[in-house]
Amino acid sequence: MKIAVVGATGLVGSVMLKVLQERGLDQHEILVAASERSVGRSISFAGRTLQVMSVDDAIAAHPDYAVFSAGAAASRQYAPRFAEVGTTVIDNSSAWRKDPNIPLVVPEINMEVVADRDRIIANPNCSTIQMVLALSALQRTYGIRRLVVSTYQSVTGTGMKAIRQLEAEEAGETPETMAYPYPIHRNLFPHGGDFQTDGYTTEEQKLVDETRKILRDDSIAITATVARVPVVGGHSESVNVELRCDYDLDDVRRLLAETPGIVLCDDPSQQQYPMPMMAEGRDEVFVGRLRRDFSQPNTLNMWVVGDNLRKGAATNAIQILQELIKRKKE
Repeated sequence: MKIAVVGATGLVGSVMLKVLQERGLDQHEILVAASERSVGRSISFAGRTLQVMSVDDAIAAHPDYAVFSAGAAASRQYAPRFAEVGTTVIDNSSAWRKDPNIPLVVPEINMEVVADRDRIIANPNCSTIQMVLALSALQRTYGIRRLVVSTYQSVTGTGMKAIRQLEAEEAGETPETMAYPYPIHRNLFPHGGDFQTDGYTTEEQKLVDETRKILRDDSIAITATVARVPVVGGHSESVNVELRCDYDLDDVRRLLAETPGIVLCDDPSQQQYPMPMMAEGRDEVFVGRLRRDFSQPNTLNMWVVGDNLRKGAATNAIQILQELIKRKKE
């Protein structure tokens, strides 16, 4: 089998290659593609050296699958061309997520929405993935009426430029280039993505649109605030969940503990709660600080943490790939 990684030299692309190896997919023929400025570079992978090729050359190689992390513009340009030659594309950008004809997938929740004919599959936004994984069992059991979410997002969500800015500022140096309009060291700002005319950002809008699509319920009322914080380990979220009926907190804990991909970390008496340093490098999503919201009925507070480069991006895409390969074998 032939698998192309498009955007292989980027932050998420490099994690995709790592996850491919960890999950035993390095036995297949792996093609690495990137923009023209990276063509010819060497990448070490599973004890061998891979040469970065152009995206056009990767299309000409007719891979069975292509996992993309090259940005929305590149995905819109190249994903249909891969699809035309029979390649199934798993795309990590925002290009296709809102398209009603493109499945938006978290494998533990809704892999069944992918049909054999689908040639482009969208990977959700990193913040959405970890939140809906924590909410999926609650939605099935109680139903969800409203969500109020505030995110505390790692600089890794912006890429290497942001990491370099933070590291330079931590060292007391002037960054060569600024990923953000303000310093991020010893600071945070309520800004992720681009501001829309309604005052919300594109990152906040993704949480609204993608959550409804994945949970298949357009009636869920959702409001979001995104903040960027000087952290590299992963994204954290404060989620206030109004359910459609009353709940038992012990039952909520049971449902979360039984959800594949979730680690329940909820013992405040022992100072046990999820943190980015706990999630960094892990594929699981950590959930804790579970408590009843006494200000209104049927409402729950929770704290959700995940590594945005892994489950929030690369791992989720590779899990989709694994499920597709499994189907093919069956």
